[in-house]
Amino acid sequence: QVQLVESGGGLVQPGGSLRLSCAASRSTVSMNIMGWYRQPPGQQREMVATIAGGGTTTYADSVKGRFTISRDKAKNTLSLQMNSLKPEDTAVYYCNAYKYGTGNRNAEDYWGKGTLVTVSS
Repeated sequence: QVQLVESGGGLVQPGGSLRLSCAASRSTVSMNIMGWYRQPPGQQREMVATIAGGGTTTYADSVKGRFTISRDKAKNTLSLQMNSLKPEDTAVYYCNAYKYGTGNRNAEDYWGKGTLVTVSS
């Protein structure tokens, strides 16, 4: 089991920046993919950014060039630097850790409880 705890959310004005952090309760080196997802009010959860074990990153089109995901395996942390924030970035942001399953083991999929980001003037 891995517990994930997000922090860093809050209220920010349009054009501002926030940095989200996700702390894991144990090593996440074995996790194949870690990522940030968000759920805007009244909408479904969506992928924001992911980072694979080898460092390959993917971003939603809506955040490319504005958000940067990073992972510190030594500290068991995942971060999301968010710049040039827009009102449409308002959402609860969730940290995720995923490990592929094998023939003898189920996949592992862990989620934090989320942190609220509100972009408003």
